[in-house]
Amino acid sequence: MPTETLTSAQNPKIKRLLALQKDSSLRRECGLFVVEGRREFEHCLAAGFVPDTVFICPEIYGQIVFDSDIRGSVLQNFRFAPSPPQPLSGQRVPPVHAATGSHGFAKQNPSVSAKNDQYRIIEVSKEVYDKVAYRGGTEGIIAEMKAKNLTLNDLELRENPLVVVLESVEKPGNLGAVLRSADAAGADALLVCDPLTDIYNPNVIRASIGAVFTVPTVACRTADAIQWLQRRGIQILTAQLQDSSLYYDCDMRRGTALVMGTESTGLSDAWRRAATSHIRIPMLGRLDSLNVSVSASILLFEAVRQRQ
Repeated sequence: MPTETLTSAQNPKIKRLLALQKDSSLRRECGLFVVEGRREFEHCLAAGFVPDTVFICPEIYGQIVFDSDIRGSVLQNFRFAPSPPQPLSGQRVPPVHAATGSHGFAKQNPSVSAKNDQYRIIEVSKEVYDKVAYRGGTEGIIAEMKAKNLTLNDLELRENPLVVVLESVEKPGNLGAVLRSADAAGADALLVCDPLTDIYNPNVIRASIGAVFTVPTVACRTADAIQWLQRRGIQILTAQLQDSSLYYDCDMRRGTALVMGTESTGLSDAWRRAATSHIRIPMLGRLDSLNVSVSASILLFEAVRQRQ
């Protein structure tokens, strides 16, 4: 696995990295998205995503050792080793190379690298990393990953599944926060219907702290989602104020889809008509709604409570 060192933010590879962070159409065109930070990167790898290019800042991350284990997935396990001792004045820490040895980024495993030799490891200077990183404290690692666009038919559900559905969600932070709650509640999947934001938006990944990789997430049309749920006998519970019952009076122990819309427009009529039941969270103040991520958490953990 070759390496190179970049010290200029004007390098075409750095320009592409920056463009992928900002442009959803470019992400779709290239089939790539950007992951920043150790925790998110590890979740991404564990979920079976494959890197295209990994950017490392040696001054920040210290040393990373690649451990190819018996699962055989490329970069399946990164072990983030302690930073090497700081050099004395006038000395330089040995560079990180894709070779064996204590300062190597990757310990080569021929059987693994032969199958997965398409990703690149690129060192960047701290100045360049500071320009491409969205936030500090991300251990000096940013990666361009190959996207996996799941479909409804790709989803594998347990008995009595718990599914979250968001219709026309447009704020990446809200989608990320719902994903984080879905992961915590052990939801089987999240369906993003008629989405107004890209599930690989960097803000979704950051807000979800990587849950976008741990919770199977599908972008689809509302009509397709309704048909898919009904074919599998999964009850559809729509969160709405009108003609609704209190959420804790509804049995969520069977296969359940919790469906929520935007705070401004709510759910479309298609979901209201398809609903098995309409549910609401009691509002005792002057306002009539909660943030969608808060509502999702409340409903998800009511399902958890009932199932335990």
